[in-house]
Amino acid sequence: MRVYLNGNEAVATAVRLARAEVVAAYPITPQSTIVEKIAEYIANGSMAADYIRVESEHAALAACYGAAVTGTRVFTATSSQGLAYMFEMLHYVSGCRVPLVMAVANRGLAAPWTIWADHQDAIACRDTGWIQLYVETAQEALDTCLQAYKIAAHPEVLTPVMVCLDGYVLSHTEEIVDVPEQEAVDGFLPPYRPEYAVDTARPMVFGIGAGPELYPAFKYYQHQAMLRAQEVIEDVDGEFAALFGRSYGGLVDPYYCDEAEVILVLMGATAGTAREVVDDLRRQGEPVGFLRLRSFRPFPIAALRAALAGTRVVAVLDRDCSFGYEGVLATEVKAALQGVPGAPVVAGFTGGLGGRDIRPEDLAGIFRHCLEAVRHRNRGEGLVVSGGWQK
Repeated sequence: MRVYLNGNEAVATAVRLARAEVVAAYPITPQSTIVEKIAEYIANGSMAADYIRVESEHAALAACYGAAVTGTRVFTATSSQGLAYMFEMLHYVSGCRVPLVMAVANRGLAAPWTIWADHQDAIACRDTGWIQLYVETAQEALDTCLQAYKIAAHPEVLTPVMVCLDGYVLSHTEEIVDVPEQEAVDGFLPPYRPEYAVDTARPMVFGIGAGPELYPAFKYYQHQAMLRAQEVIEDVDGEFAALFGRSYGGLVDPYYCDEAEVILVLMGATAGTAREVVDDLRRQGEPVGFLRLRSFRPFPIAALRAALAGTRVVAVLDRDCSFGYEGVLATEVKAALQGVPGAPVVAGFTGGLGGRDIRPEDLAGIFRHCLEAVRHRNRGEGLVVSGGWQK
């Protein structure tokens, strides 16, 4: 069924179709309408779930954690300061290997106070042990939420997933979304049957203390699970494509990268603008391409290297900043290409903070800046490329 949905409604629809059994809700803009829509589903009888209203985002994730270890499929959503308030619980959930799914409607962090989009909130949680998947459209938000439950609960992964969608740009704008039938989703996502859960017939504990002789082992296995998630993300996307006819590339989503001399790398909804800019420049004969990074954690080093092989300059656009250094994604791309023979030059650019528009002319300017550097080099004038900051 094809209907007009905004990104938040698409996420709520996915949670209903996934038959989540427990939802904890604490409103924060621009996420609030996700849990409001789910409350409507439960009230009108189209979704059977326990809806827990809590006093804070920290309590929301704590409630989800408690419900998840009993073996139920759970969901919550948050943004910005709310995600920051969850920080302690993020580690408990990932450390206990709870396959929880949470939507993050990305929004800048205060101060100064803002309700508009950037990626600083989720990026700041990079090392909390959660898988982070960034989406481009409302359709992808729905589909990725369904995929996320399968990825998180895979026995080789058992790791929570954040589905990240740009605040307002996706959360509050509508597009035509193909909503799959419940029967088809049930075939893709059978009832959750956890191997590990609180059970009086088979007692076990979660979140125990561990001394120095055991603690590293827990973290080693957590790290290995995150690495294995790369293959699972690819496989689940392939399985989803076979059933529903839609694929998002798994870990990365390349666009005209073959034989491109300059490739732009970014995450999130700006990808839609980037595709149009690449189309326009290609029509003008410019050798440019674009790579959307879908999985930020795990970071897909091999897939990134393969997609960027042969290019001359990689421009990375961050909607975040590690203050005093550079955009975090730029740092990660540079590290991924370190030691690769003939590796391209990487130039970092930061823009779109706090909801500032990223216009087609901004992206075209980045491409032309990098193309000019390539042409200087072709003339034997060396290659100098530096990034920029959108003031």
